[in-house]
Amino acid sequence: MTPRSQQQISVLVMSTLAFTVCFAVWMMFAVIGIPIKEQLDLNETQFGILIATPVLTGSLIRLPLGMWTDRFGGRIVFFALMLATVAPIWLMEYATAFWQFLAIGLFVGLAGGSFSVGIAYCARWFEKERQGMAMGVFGAGNSGAAVTKLIAPAIVVAYGWTMVPQVYAAAMLVTAILFWFFTYDDPAHKVPAHVTVRDQLAALKDPVVWKYCQYYSIVFGGYVALALWMTKYYVSEYGFDLTTAALLATAFSLPGGVLRAMGGWMSDKWGAHRVTWWVLWVSWICLFIMSYPNTDFTVKTVNGPVTYHIHLSPELFTALLFTVGVAFAFGKASVFKYISDEYPHNIGVISGIVGLVGGLGGFLLPIMFGALVDLTGIRSSAFMLMYGVVWVSLIWMYTTEVRKLDHLVKRKRPVGADILE
Repeated sequence: MTPRSQQQISVLVMSTLAFTVCFAVWMMFAVIGIPIKEQLDLNETQFGILIATPVLTGSLIRLPLGMWTDRFGGRIVFFALMLATVAPIWLMEYATAFWQFLAIGLFVGLAGGSFSVGIAYCARWFEKERQGMAMGVFGAGNSGAAVTKLIAPAIVVAYGWTMVPQVYAAAMLVTAILFWFFTYDDPAHKVPAHVTVRDQLAALKDPVVWKYCQYYSIVFGGYVALALWMTKYYVSEYGFDLTTAALLATAFSLPGGVLRAMGGWMSDKWGAHRVTWWVLWVSWICLFIMSYPNTDFTVKTVNGPVTYHIHLSPELFTALLFTVGVAFAFGKASVFKYISDEYPHNIGVISGIVGLVGGLGGFLLPIMFGALVDLTGIRSSAFMLMYGVVWVSLIWMYTTEVRKLDHLVKRKRPVGADILE
């Protein structure tokens, strides 16, 4: 019998590896979508739809996958999910029309649903005081987006974009086999048989769950959207080639995935509320600066007109992008720390709901990015939209959490404290 501690480590390591591969597959269009766009002569809106299509199914499947994880256990569900994506990934190289890419992309997108399986599977193997760390380590599999940006461009340049699906299909199959042989089941992690689907879906009536959905639509949905969009943004805005643009885009994707483990540790130490609050403020400030468009304006002075030029250099933009990636990494972990603290007995369902809504944000935002560029002609309009969504989250958090905490603190203060101060 393998000791419990070794089982915990094996489950966490293999689940993180599997999620990394799944996420790399999920983000595949961020790179191969650019040559496909040129091949099919797509506009910005169509490109947004192309790269977002896998995100749609990867989001919608999260709730049923979370429910099945609670019911049947994470090991069998995760293994079956990975096997189900191998054939669609392989078939991608044979697509020639826009609708074919969209149809196959829907099936490839199932890989994105792996998060709601793995997060519940891993969390249940650890004690409550270590769940934030465990979920953060697993969530570091988001770095699969960076893996795609580092590996896929080299494959595209050397062999053409059609080689990428072949490599990814083989990687998914090998990972699924390794996962099965190096993970474990624990019957105690499954919900009792008497718990019905209706009981599980009762969580949809909880307004607190929807608040966490809003937070996650930023820190995860925004992460997915920008991970898909940034390579194209660097190419269009700064004129970089595909390989350089993808490398620079990893300044967002890599910290946005790897540092999630640190966000889990921080949430265990200081609490989900405090970490999320600062994540939203840092993101709000950075996105405000990034949203300012390339501008020339003239001021009439006493010495005549003076023209000023405002434009973010690639270096400054990448530094801001990196900061947002770090903030989102911490935020993805802190939101799920909320969930593990408040919903320990049905974490699979709650993570499925929150993951679904967050993933839908990752589906809708790239399409809206493309539409805004087509409508306004301003590439930084993507960050204007993100800035507005973060602002909504800040207001919601202030009214439901910050003011409530302030009120509780004031009630606990002794009579006359204000006078003494």
